[in-house]
Amino acid sequence: MIKKPLHSFHIPVMGLAYTIDSPIRVAQYGISSVISIIDDEIVEKMKEFYNKKFNFNYSSISTKTEDYRAKRITDYLDMVDDIVTEKFENFKQEISKNTDSLKAFIGMLPNKSELKSGLQNIINQKDNIALNLKNFIEANLVAGSIDVNIMTKVDKDNYSKNQQLPVMYNDAHSSLRGFAKSKLSSSLVLSAGMNPRLYSYIEEFDDFFPDANGFIKKKIILKVSDFRSAMIQGNFLAKKGLWVSEYRIESGLNCGGHAFATDGLLLGPIMEEFKNRKHELIESAHALMIPALEQKGKFTVAEPLEMKITVQGGVGTSEEHEFLLDNYKVDSVGWGSPFLLVPEATSVDAETRELLVKSKQEDFFLSNISPLGVPFNTVKGMSNEILKQEKISKNRFGSSCPKKLLALSKEFSPQGTCTASKKYQEIKLKDLEMQKGELTALEFQAKKDGITEKSCLCVGLVNSAYMEQGIAVKGEKQGVVICPGPNLAFFDKEVPLSDMVKHIYGNANVLADEERPNMFINELKMYVDYLKKEISAFSGTIAPAQAKKWKTFKDNLLNGVTYYETLFGESKAFQLSVERIRKQLAHYKSAITDIHIPQIVK
Repeated sequence: MIKKPLHSFHIPVMGLAYTIDSPIRVAQYGISSVISIIDDEIVEKMKEFYNKKFNFNYSSISTKTEDYRAKRITDYLDMVDDIVTEKFENFKQEISKNTDSLKAFIGMLPNKSELKSGLQNIINQKDNIALNLKNFIEANLVAGSIDVNIMTKVDKDNYSKNQQLPVMYNDAHSSLRGFAKSKLSSSLVLSAGMNPRLYSYIEEFDDFFPDANGFIKKKIILKVSDFRSAMIQGNFLAKKGLWVSEYRIESGLNCGGHAFATDGLLLGPIMEEFKNRKHELIESAHALMIPALEQKGKFTVAEPLEMKITVQGGVGTSEEHEFLLDNYKVDSVGWGSPFLLVPEATSVDAETRELLVKSKQEDFFLSNISPLGVPFNTVKGMSNEILKQEKISKNRFGSSCPKKLLALSKEFSPQGTCTASKKYQEIKLKDLEMQKGELTALEFQAKKDGITEKSCLCVGLVNSAYMEQGIAVKGEKQGVVICPGPNLAFFDKEVPLSDMVKHIYGNANVLADEERPNMFINELKMYVDYLKKEISAFSGTIAPAQAKKWKTFKDNLLNGVTYYETLFGESKAFQLSVERIRKQLAHYKSAITDIHIPQIVK
């Protein structure tokens, strides 16, 4: 029997290390979370930390060990599984014997949960309570899933003694192998778009294929931002006999970390398409998967396997949570950034958490600090930014680049250089200096800022976890980079785990401002601002393709507003704020209509 998840929410991956040990913290309560496994160094350091804490005997793995990246990841994931199993068994015993603990746990469960009503019924019985409770817990409780994330673009070639290693030793490939060889039965979340070479490598591992009973030990989750992308990627994998068990839809802009903006497609219309066309994803993938499995001599499945649709990005109230579940028939809703304020759930140092608590709407912004060249959601006042500006004021530019995970630019070296590195920035600044006479002072400064604004995410995104656990941070002082979504502006205090979970289910309120706009309105505003900024920042000759892109973006926004006008006109949800929502829609409709798309001069 496959037990049902206890919760209707999950904690998505955040940064390289903000959820590095979240399963150890919350899985015993049935809460699923996602670990980033791209950085083997933080993985090894956390393994050493928990090895001592739980008196395990896992050995250290040196960088001189063959295939050390994958082996470190396998070891850490096996250890997390050991710890979660131990904590889960202890927790089951605790709530079987301690009424107060049991009641506290019941208070964290969804209101409509069969588990919740079942536990309450047993408490209300007069006979055999202890035995019935123990049996019920054993039969129905399940720990949260220990899922992992690989950002597909972070797949740098690796070298040994200036000789390029085979592709299987690339960063993302090694991370994948590390997960594949672990004892986990959970899911691999693939984000940031399609990497055909990496996707093809999944075929090498039996755990990703169904067994004789149709069970897949290691499932694939694709994080996508639109239906077309889901269909293309799902079919690509299905042709290899691989099933996508879940499509995780994320808002393009109303999210944490890297923001992959759509062409003006808003979350509501995207979710509507997934709801209406989910059967197409299932039928298409199943039809392609069967012959592929037969050809490989693998077990086949007569009926399509389970396929979940989940969503995340900017959710902040229980009403929004319930609406997504009910209206779009999703299986789970991701709550990310708010959990950065929950010390029991995420790995954030005290100083950075205090910065998040104090930050207001105007402090959260879409930056250009990522070496990937993708807009990156962050917050003003980060220690990394302060230290970077101090260095710039002393004419010192770039990071020492100790990890090179994002050394993906081949402009100056076949081995790759990171655009946030000292080496890359000094070359670029020297080239810029030679052009100084041809540029105005403003143009020169803008180009200089474009070079020096990049931050070392490899170090900045893990330092917080080191600091929180008292692990020494070696090397150049780089401070902390944190990547919350703009939705965090509406949360203004550190929150206990039980209170945040109760907030999600409508049994508590931890929001600072009851006037917080609806999540769909928040995202709409972000997209309107994004298009305006794109157009105003553009310089040079406008190509026909660029003008067409902006027009498509504008049309999609207007279509999205029309969709929301119908949705909020017909839905019984959000009744207390529906008039305000309608006024906001009218305001943004007018603002979008007024956006002037520059004409091509022929």
